[in-house]
Amino acid sequence: MNKKAIIGLIVGIIVIGIIAMVAVMIVLSQDKVSPEETIQNFMACIETKDYDKMYDLTDKTFDKDTFISRNKNIYEGIEAKDINIAVAKVSNNNGLTEVVYTQNMDTVAGNVNFVNTVNMIREDGYYKIKWNSNIIYPGLNETYKIRVSNQRAKRGSILDRNNNILAQDGIASQIGLVPGKIVAETKNEDIKKIAELLGLSTEYINNSLSASYVRDDTFVPIKTVTMEEKELKQKLLEIKGIKIIDSDERIYPYGEVTSHLLGYIQGINEEELENLKLDQYDEDSKIGKAGIEKTFEDKLRGIDGKEIYIVDENDSKKKVIATKEKNDGEDVKLTIDVNLQKNIYDKFYKDESATVIINPKTGEILAEVSTPTYNSNDFTLGMTGDKWNSLSQDENRPLYNRVLTDYAPGSSFKPITGAIGLTTNSFTKDEDFDKSGLKWQLDSSWGDFYISTLSTYNGIANLRNALIYSDNIYFAKAALKVGREKFVDNLDNLGFNKEIETDIGTVKSTYSNTGEIASEIELANTGYGQAELLVNPLHMAMIYSAFTNNGNMLNTYIEYDENKEVTYYKKDAISQEAANAIEDGLVQVIENPNGTGYSAKTDGLTLAGKTGTAEVKSSKDDKSGTEIGWFNCFTADRNSNKQFLIVSVVENVQNKGGSHYVVSKVKKIIDEM
Repeated sequence: MNKKAIIGLIVGIIVIGIIAMVAVMIVLSQDKVSPEETIQNFMACIETKDYDKMYDLTDKTFDKDTFISRNKNIYEGIEAKDINIAVAKVSNNNGLTEVVYTQNMDTVAGNVNFVNTVNMIREDGYYKIKWNSNIIYPGLNETYKIRVSNQRAKRGSILDRNNNILAQDGIASQIGLVPGKIVAETKNEDIKKIAELLGLSTEYINNSLSASYVRDDTFVPIKTVTMEEKELKQKLLEIKGIKIIDSDERIYPYGEVTSHLLGYIQGINEEELENLKLDQYDEDSKIGKAGIEKTFEDKLRGIDGKEIYIVDENDSKKKVIATKEKNDGEDVKLTIDVNLQKNIYDKFYKDESATVIINPKTGEILAEVSTPTYNSNDFTLGMTGDKWNSLSQDENRPLYNRVLTDYAPGSSFKPITGAIGLTTNSFTKDEDFDKSGLKWQLDSSWGDFYISTLSTYNGIANLRNALIYSDNIYFAKAALKVGREKFVDNLDNLGFNKEIETDIGTVKSTYSNTGEIASEIELANTGYGQAELLVNPLHMAMIYSAFTNNGNMLNTYIEYDENKEVTYYKKDAISQEAANAIEDGLVQVIENPNGTGYSAKTDGLTLAGKTGTAEVKSSKDDKSGTEIGWFNCFTADRNSNKQFLIVSVVENVQNKGGSHYVVSKVKKIIDEM
């Protein structure tokens, strides 16, 4: 063989080798995605909701829209996630590649685990899934469907201390109209009458009837009312076209009496659902929005049950895939006495007021009333735009829970100043502060500023007389004797400027806008309950509890527990000597005919209490300011079977007699307890 032939042969061999290598590389490249990886990639698309890519991994024998629709509806309907595939076996059979695998995934009804088989074909070196509905779940053919049913869990009831039901899941009456049954000749007159009976506008009813979905035989809901409104329903049923059906709703039997206390539930919103999606809420869930319903949401709420199952063409159940049992919510029993709650509401419902009553031995909250108020049923049964506007735009703010806010305390704060003075040994209970007439100033450095008081009195200016006659000058001097640093430290010790954890929630009580008392004048004004001082009513009750508990300041609570041990927010919050002296003085405020709370004196019951009228002005020259009236009182007899500590605040009492207006109302409450 000549040299040229040898070279040609070598080149040919090299070319053939290169071609062979390229061919091998192409084959290897085409087999890079194995059958195992193909099924893994297919299932991974479910969680990313990439149904187009899923379709591309199939042999495309199914219509694309049908494929995407079926997979999307089923997988998203059951809320499939955390899908894991474990391939058990790969084999070739009659030109097909058969893959046996175990699939595990979480769903709305819990974990689903099954063994399945998928066949694949090779196209252009790639594995393509021969898709059918069995891949979604074994035994699912093309005419069967997968459904999810929801078994709604019952929300726990709310009970008072005597087991009276304050809130429960119950049946309400849904009022509606059937258009085809309405008498055409009297339609306008009938709709006007319905609107008047239900407190709706005729425009609202007509708009409901004009909705696009409405047909002659459609039931058009317009308002839901409680089952107890029998007279109203009877009047409505006299009108042609009216239909009333039962509806599952959250019911609040005491309406306005307990609304601020209990709050209400409504449908969950997007933000809440995003925050709570891991806690088994869904878009149909209802959730506590305010009050006890919100505070005890985790206990009251039930966990809905779910069932995933297969149905045939006739909607008959063929197989249950997964079941999650429903879990009803727990009942919550409160320390509240609803009869006492109603007693308070009946006395104050026309006022802008806040009243709390606690048991001074245990810290149980017996009542909590804010007026004016709303009706929780309006929120759960459905509220029209007109009703919402009337509530939200009412200048008396019925949606505002006044128990949770703070107020200038006026003279109701004086016992606290006295207690701090005695506890810090800044003065004694019998020390004479010297009378100063109706106005007083420390020295000429105060310029034209004076502390004034309303009346003079006989006897020395000691603690007892200062409480009886509510002497502003005495308590201004008392605060100055304590001094700014010790006064502030002791207020902090009592919980001022701190978030106090309670079951009903409160704002912080504060003694200034800046967190400090800046001057002697401000300290003197704070001493008798003015300046920038603000106190929350429940916090005030906690502080007053120290006067009848040897100086120990109670924690309060609202969930009933017969065996609960008494706990204290602050033990030795004030000295025992201070507590005894203050209680003695407050008894005289009620028992002494000259005491500012004498009109609350009750035969057979020894009370201790303090009135307070706080002026709220934008400046000292303000002539149009308002007044806030307080009356705080408690049972001073440890052996009495009537143990209570009441704090009541009323706004705008300047033309009603100041704090005496509050005393008269509280006296009526006590008489009926």
